[in-house]
Amino acid sequence: MRRVLLLLPTRAYRAADFLEAARDLGVEVVVGAEQRHALEDVVDSRVIELPLHRPEVAADAIVEFADEMPLSAIVPVDDAGVGAASLAAERLGLAHSPPAATALTRDKAGMRRRLAQAGVPQPDFVLVAGGDDPAAAAARLGFPVVIKPLELSGSQGVIRADTPAEAATAAARIQRMLALPADDEPAALLIERFVPGVEVAVEGLLRRGTLHTLAIFDKPDPLDGPYFEETLYITPSRLPERRQRVVEEVTRAAVAGLGLTEGPVHAEVRLDGDAPSVIEIAARSIGGLCARSLRFGLGVSLESLILRHALNLPLRDTTRMHAASGVMMLPIPLAGVLVDVRGREAALDVSDIVGLEITIAPGNWVEPLPEGDRYLGFMFARGETPQAVESALRRAHAKLDVRIDPDRAPRRRDGSQASEAGR
Repeated sequence: MRRVLLLLPTRAYRAADFLEAARDLGVEVVVGAEQRHALEDVVDSRVIELPLHRPEVAADAIVEFADEMPLSAIVPVDDAGVGAASLAAERLGLAHSPPAATALTRDKAGMRRRLAQAGVPQPDFVLVAGGDDPAAAAARLGFPVVIKPLELSGSQGVIRADTPAEAATAAARIQRMLALPADDEPAALLIERFVPGVEVAVEGLLRRGTLHTLAIFDKPDPLDGPYFEETLYITPSRLPERRQRVVEEVTRAAVAGLGLTEGPVHAEVRLDGDAPSVIEIAARSIGGLCARSLRFGLGVSLESLILRHALNLPLRDTTRMHAASGVMMLPIPLAGVLVDVRGREAALDVSDIVGLEITIAPGNWVEPLPEGDRYLGFMFARGETPQAVESALRRAHAKLDVRIDPDRAPRRRDGSQASEAGR
């Protein structure tokens, strides 16, 4: 039987979807995660503990494991696993992108430099060392700018600044998020010139260097800052066909420029008129539960396509099903302890809504971007047109009543109250 090592984050949103796809393919799954105990009660597969934040060490452990239990494929589910996956796959002779290429997708400054060398359109940028003045660097680049930490992902810590004073404030806020020891030098930050226009997401799959575009998602809510919380993803895109071709072409150029050759790709692209700018390229598929908004051929899931590719099985039909679809990543309105989410049945009763998952349990501390690092949950819709899908998601979201107590401290695992500083 074929065996796949699935590298999962501790917050394993997609474990069930990948495990279901593996069962349908008759594939044995072993799960690799940073904290084995956090997943052993969640998945019904063997779980091994891997230090994914140290890719070389994790790759050594994977190769050692494969000596006793041979692997047919290694599939990282999120950014944290791509480095270890590519290193181990290279040593085991499995399908992979070059480790140097996947490393660039985890290095925002390195990615910008490589894309610049390849002549790929992207925002003007400057890397600011920890001891340098971010406001002065931003002023030299030209306002408005977007200031980013190098280490965080998912728009966490990404802040727009329109003046030197805002740039200084944003940089200081990001440094607090990074929580470095007091005697450490401040972290380096990436500053990019803000690109106006619409933003789309591209979901693709690389096979032997050829990028197959699976879907282009519109993001109907403007992403103009000061923070960049994504909410709606709607496909098929309503962009004119010529602009969709521009998006696909610049994504292919970016993927080739980074040297990626195998596996899923998730890209973020901005269009200022017809002029594209690559915002991000990730060597993994769309995050959270958003993949549930996609079905291909006669109903095949994105997880099934990814596993088929990794196992070198025929991909069959990669054409997205004709119905329009979309997902809303439910935003967190304010910081505090989640008390309850009411109105779920009313939201599910809205025409074209096909699913709703609240992924944070009551009693947990929640906070919005830029400090927050997750969404309240995910809501899904399918309809005849993208407009119908967007309307359904907005109407259903209005039915939800999110109760958050901003003055209550979260509970620890032992049931005691945590202090304000422990949030």
